[in-house]
Amino acid sequence: MTNNHSDVRRSQSRRGGKQAFADQRLAPALLLTPAGLVVGAITIIPLGILVFTSFTDFNRSSLFTGKYNFVGFSQYEQILKSSAFWESFVRTVFFTVALVVGTIVIGVFLSHVMMKISPRLRILLTIVLIFAWAMPNVASSMVWKWMFQPGYGVANWIITKLQIFGDFTQVDWSNNTSLAFVEIWLLVVWQAVPFVAMTVYAAETQISPDFREAAEIDGANEWQTYWRVTFPFLRPTIGLVTILSTIWDFNVFNQIWLVSNGGPNGSTSTLGVYSYVTAFGGKSLIGAGSAIAVTTTIILAFVVALYIRNIVKAGEEL
Repeated sequence: MTNNHSDVRRSQSRRGGKQAFADQRLAPALLLTPAGLVVGAITIIPLGILVFTSFTDFNRSSLFTGKYNFVGFSQYEQILKSSAFWESFVRTVFFTVALVVGTIVIGVFLSHVMMKISPRLRILLTIVLIFAWAMPNVASSMVWKWMFQPGYGVANWIITKLQIFGDFTQVDWSNNTSLAFVEIWLLVVWQAVPFVAMTVYAAETQISPDFREAAEIDGANEWQTYWRVTFPFLRPTIGLVTILSTIWDFNVFNQIWLVSNGGPNGSTSTLGVYSYVTAFGGKSLIGAGSAIAVTTTIILAFVVALYIRNIVKAGEEL
């Protein structure tokens, strides 16, 4: 009789344990459901439509008639054979590298400066960085374009007053390929540096000052202390912001389009601009533009995956 009661209690305990385990798994799922629905609505569904459209000849007339044909991978084949696509790809890669390097170097430098300056100056610099970061990129792009306008642009006036490059008053930056890239680079880096600086600064504040003091006692100078003591602690954070910067800079569109429209003659057109012009300019080949966007996403995912793999591998070796 006693054994029967013990078996019943054990059975009830097991059922209770299974129920508790099921409740523990159900609660997080219920909590994540609203966020999952939002992500599905604004990310997964549009991405699915984009992929579907890339296999069709969807164009401007299809928007009104609803008629289109499935063309399979033919558009992808045409894209990979197009010289314009590869020119945009090379341009995108080099510009992304320039943007990421500039953003990370300046951001890490400012984060270290924030560690050295007085609290009042740090607060002032933080406010300036937050204002630059919070400004909408469409508004900042328009202001930036006005600053570099020929005739009345503030930037042209300052450069002219410095008397380094001569009279810059009538120079039209957006109609010169090199100057247009410089203008866009300055704009994007100006907007992206605050995030990097604040993130790396937050990580740097968590490093115990004992490590720096020990290095200084051993005779290390400022550069040696930072490179051999501080930087190893910051490496994971810098790796994270580098990945995020790569994703954002590879997909830069607003700044390029609003400043130069991809010109002159498409010389500042990146993959994002090329996809947009193909889909909504001229013949409005929306299917072909979608194929370019999907190809861009695949390339970016591959690059980021390789970068993350290298970071993880480096972490395992430490």
